[in-house]
Amino acid sequence: MKILRLSILGVLLAASLNGFAQQKNELDIRLRAVGILPQESATIGVIGGNVNISNAYIPELDFTYYFAKNFSAELILGTSKHKVHTTGSNLTAIGGPASADVNLGSVWLLPPTLNLQYHLPTGTILKPYVGAGANYTIFYNADKGTTVQGIDYKNKFAFSAQLGTDIDLSKKVFLNIDIKKLFLNTDVTVDASNLTPAGSPSLAPVLRNIGADVKIKPWVVGIGIGYRFN
Repeated sequence: MKILRLSILGVLLAASLNGFAQQKNELDIRLRAVGILPQESATIGVIGGNVNISNAYIPELDFTYYFAKNFSAELILGTSKHKVHTTGSNLTAIGGPASADVNLGSVWLLPPTLNLQYHLPTGTILKPYVGAGANYTIFYNADKGTTVQGIDYKNKFAFSAQLGTDIDLSKKVFLNIDIKKLFLNTDVTVDASNLTPAGSPSLAPVLRNIGADVKIKPWVVGIGIGYRFN
């Protein structure tokens, strides 16, 4: 058993010292399983409170092109659906409680992200990298839920930061572990005029245009498999 353990250790050590080089004009394609974990907060007009945005788990596809040795550009593609509700909102003006959660349905996010990356030249099977870039998030198929009359999300640009590593399995195939942070904010407008009390029609214009500055700022954590074209 001791000999077997030493043999395995020797194989792993030898592999770690013989990584495959990443060259200019190389193209890598990765497929990841990704968890999108919002770090949300909000400033909500009129009714106040905060916001809760659900986690999502999706497949993600990315393309990485090496325009120079150890330097690449990565395009990340994926889309996710999130449930949304306020927390601790004050609904006394419409005859509700002073602290309530308001169901705001769900929304889909399409956040194509382009990062520039630097890959550390370790010369081993471990190829760590850091990256930074820009993201443009498109909000679509918003479902207002069962409480309010309408909801609108503004598409936004955001800064992206990234840390990850590739782990060679062969000359062409590798594992990937990746963590990204998207510094994403959006402006949301809620139409709750359907909740206007019959005795206070003057509230309708106010409830029709409830604005919110929403900070989503998700962590995007992924693990997957990649294929190298060179």
